[in-house]
Amino acid sequence: MDERKLEVLRAIVTDYVSSQEPVGSKALVERHDLGVSPATVRNDMAALEEEGYITQPHTSAGRIPTDKGYRLFVDRLGTVKPLSPAEQKAIHTFLSGAADLDDVLLRTVRLLAQVTQQVAIVQYPTLSHSTVRHVEVVSLSTSRMLLILITSTGRIEQRALELPDHDAETLAQLRAQLNAATVGHSSSAAAARLSTLTGELPPELGAIGQAAVATLLEMLSSEASSRMVVGGMPNLTRYGAEFETTVKPVLEALEEQVVLLKLMGEATTADAVTVRIGQENPYKELQSTSVVASGYGSQLDMFATLGVVGPTRMDYPSTMASVRAVARYVGRFLSEG
Repeated sequence: MDERKLEVLRAIVTDYVSSQEPVGSKALVERHDLGVSPATVRNDMAALEEEGYITQPHTSAGRIPTDKGYRLFVDRLGTVKPLSPAEQKAIHTFLSGAADLDDVLLRTVRLLAQVTQQVAIVQYPTLSHSTVRHVEVVSLSTSRMLLILITSTGRIEQRALELPDHDAETLAQLRAQLNAATVGHSSSAAAARLSTLTGELPPELGAIGQAAVATLLEMLSSEASSRMVVGGMPNLTRYGAEFETTVKPVLEALEEQVVLLKLMGEATTADAVTVRIGQENPYKELQSTSVVASGYGSQLDMFATLGVVGPTRMDYPSTMASVRAVARYVGRFLSEG
């Protein structure tokens, strides 16, 4: 496509996203300095329509972008624009008060939904990419105890166990053994060390030690990345009268955890922004939407994805910039513990 027609397409996308109304050639000439006559703009629009980049929704003179048109627009953006210092500071301030991983991700999903005005989705980082920071053993009663696992991502997992009678000295010994085997090691390495620990436990730990090790192994192997946080559902109300045909199916699809995981799954690297538009989505219910996603964290330490789902007529440059910036900040916060 030549540069002039691309400029016309950019102008149509920009105007349609802001006005949500079909765009006519007269409006384009008035609003944009395209440097050509109205007749030339009309010819370019006719060519763009013939090539499938724009379409006429009804008998009005205006045109709207197609999925193909949005795709070309996104592909020709070049680089994702950086956020302003004020926007960066706002993200930093919003996230800086977080107490733990759950709080970080809840703040992240609220922030993403707020700055993009879309539905935000944030995936929990995989437990296998984190290291064990501490294992705590707490007595609940003479026959019950609480096992707590804290990882480098700030994730806290806890399980209650029914056990034979035990005293404080036994629990202190068990705590020391479990921490010696796991702290500072990745989940997989900690699990391997725990497996060998089973046969080395002193007799006095007996059944208590066996049960604690088995439970801790189960906690270490649990796949935290299957958990997702979703926010900003009220932003779907901007679909207005299209609720039954567009919003309701989207809401139902977003309630399925497996759908969310697959939606985010293509964002496989941090700092890269993946955009899937309309018909490119594998789920029929989501083919009126676009998904903008990015990875956060590092593959070596902990890695997961976050992004937004919204109408195909979204502001792609701004949304892509926001998703990338938030992903960078979350990754940095988690890497700093």
